[in-house]
This record gives sequence, structure tokens and C-alpha cells, in this order.
Amino acid sequence: MSELPFLHLQGSPYRQGVQHGRQLKRQIAHNIELYRSRMITAGLAESELAERAQRYLGLFTREDSLYRAIMDGIADGSGQQLLDIALLNARYELLYSAWSEFGRPSLDSIRSECTAFGGNSDAFTDGGVQMGQNWDWFTGVEGALLQWKSGETTVIGFTEAGVAGAKVGINSNGIGLCVNGLGASVDDWRIDSVPFHLRTWRILQSTTMQQAVGHATAPRPACSANFFIGSASRGVATIETSPLSSRVIYQDGTQPLVHANHFREPKALGVYESWLQSGRVSTYHRCERMETLLHKETPISAERLHAAMRDHDGGPIAICRHPVETDPEELRTHTALAVHLELAEGRMHYTWGPPCESEFATVAL
Repeated sequence: MSELPFLHLQGSPYRQGVQHGRQLKRQIAHNIELYRSRMITAGLAESELAERAQRYLGLFTREDSLYRAIMDGIADGSGQQLLDIALLNARYELLYSAWSEFGRPSLDSIRSECTAFGGNSDAFTDGGVQMGQNWDWFTGVEGALLQWKSGETTVIGFTEAGVAGAKVGINSNGIGLCVNGLGASVDDWRIDSVPFHLRTWRILQSTTMQQAVGHATAPRPACSANFFIGSASRGVATIETSPLSSRVIYQDGTQPLVHANHFREPKALGVYESWLQSGRVSTYHRCERMETLLHKETPISAERLHAAMRDHDGGPIAICRHPVETDPEELRTHTALAVHLELAEGRMHYTWGPPCESEFATVAL
């Protein structure tokens, strides 16, 4: 494992963006090229990419001037076009909706994404609220750890180079965040709403569990997603969101809560997951396997937890994912990041790459 770059950002949002852009210049250029390629493979033409990125640039500008200032700084610091930075920051909506809209590549070709978990102090031998995930995604994506302050709140989190804020991490108020991609037939990139990465940035700057959940459930997202949120004082909850409605699921009892890439009760939200009808079983396997491993006996030690994150049962659709060499290169995925968060202690343990290949490194607030 090579450790992730760790950027300590300071100053105004724009200055933080400039530091991000300068220090990750090469990685940002790489991610722009990679995501443009993936979106074109999904069926979008160059002209459509520009049109959709322009629309999302307008959304970021309208929804949050501070987030837009970070994007401006990233563009200036990296020497990239602002529209390409907008494309990176809107890549969740642009890529997921393209898969749904054009049906290629078939979604069963993208073998897996994320397996998240979390529980209260009774669930772990070390005590305290803990959570984490295996973030499975395309091979070749460049990432980094960021630390910044928002008022009196300090945040440490993981981001893809060029994306403002972070999508997985912890803050000094004891708030933690992990994420799972979801999909429903009602998803539509044209819906005017708070984009996914702006929501995660806001969640990780929250002062309370209530505020964090509120950012996750902000009305009618363009594309479905799951936000796994924890609080050192309030426990954990997983928030399934869709353009139709949202659902908050709290941990029940002492056994950890687990979530993967399907709605636990789609009928409760009135959504139809058409992409799961192709026979894709990875999300169900990973969710059930993680529940089996973590529910076998509580409390759970850090060693048992990390062993579960390294589990290979199921081979290509296992919790710990490795590239399948027979897949087309542009569709290969793996466990790009494994994260274990201790909220009260303000510690983030991670591996950059499949967790079976290295020990966990630790960063702290």
C-alpha cells in the first residue's frame, strides 16, 4: 500500500481550493481524463458532457457560494478548466444517470461498490461508536486525505483528487460519514437539487447528528444514494435517499448495522431498482456476508473487524474486491479504500487499496 497524500488546508475556501489544486495537480488531471473516458464509455457524447457539466456548475453556484469558491481555487491551483472541475464534482450524478439512461455498460459489469457498517459502544471491545466501509470503485482513481476547519469544526476525510470536501471521514464534533451508491429507475440528472458531493461536504461539517441527517435528507436528490452517518454521542444511522423520498434506519440492538448497494426495503420508498433485475448479486452477497461475520459474536475486536473487511468469500463479488483481469480495463473495479472510524477518539484507520494487502495506517484529528 502507498499511503494517501495528506493535505492540511488553511485559509478561506478559495485558498483551500488553491492548495488542493496545486498539491494534487497531476492527480486531478488524471481523474479528469479517467472520468471523461468512463462517461463516454457509458454513452455520453463530448458535447453532452460539456452541457451537463455546465448545468451542474450552475447548481453548485446557486446552492453554495463557499463550495463554489473551493472549486474555483482547485481550478486555478491545478491549471484545469473550471468546467472539468465541475464534471469531477458532479461525477456521481453524471455517471450514475448515464448508466441508467443508456444502459451501457450493463450494470452487472460494474461488479460492486461499497460495504458499510457501524455500531454503538456495545458492539465493539474497544468501546465507543465505530463505523467504516470498503469503498469499491474503478481502478486507477487518484485520491487524497484532506484536513480543514469550518468555524470551530475540524474535519479529516477522503476525497477523489479534484473533488471539493470529502465523502468519507470524521470531524471534531464526533460525526462520521460513509457512503453507498444506490440506483432507482426514477433517478434523473436533470432534477435541480443539492448534488451528492455538496451533501457529503456539509454532513462532514455538521455539529450534531440531527444536522447531519438533515443534510442527507435534503429534498429530492437527482440520484439515489445512501449516507451512513455516525455520532459519538448518538450512535449510527443509515439514510437511504431517492428522488421520491428518504428513509432513516437506526441501529437496532447491539449488533452492528450494515449497508451495501441496494435499498433495504425499496417498497417503503416506492422505488424500483431496475438495475438489480440483471442478475447482479454482489450487493446482496456482501451485505449478508458482512452481517454474518459481524453478528456472529459481539463485542467485536478491531482484529475481527479488519478480518471481515479482508474477507474473500464469493471471489469476484467478495467484501474485499480485486480486479478481474478478464473484464475490460475501463470496467475493472477493486476495493480502492478501506476505512475504520473511531468517532469519540477522532481516529481514522485506512488502507489505500484492498485491505488484505497491507496493514491499516492511522490519522487523527
